[in-house]
Amino acid sequence: MANSAQARKRARQAETRRQRNAGRRSEMRTELKKVVKAIDAGDKTAAQDALKAVTPLLDSLAGKGLIHKNKAARHKSRLNAKIRAL
Repeated sequence: MANSAQARKRARQAETRRQRNAGRRSEMRTELKKVVKAIDAGDKTAAQDALKAVTPLLDSLAGKGLIHKNKAARHKSRLNAKIRAL
């Protein structure tokens, strides 16, 4: 366990950030599932709307370092390709 005041503070900060990041990661996965669900249903307009909602979220998370920028780009590219194929 943390012994110094600095180490205790860092442990508190790490836990706060872990919880915040878990919430953001969960939100990202939920939004991605909405796009996939719309694609599976064959609803192109709903899928496009869902993609428009998830794109800035992915960019934001990549900018904050929660996910890698290439992962965000890969998700956007693959989902967009699936929507165009509908």
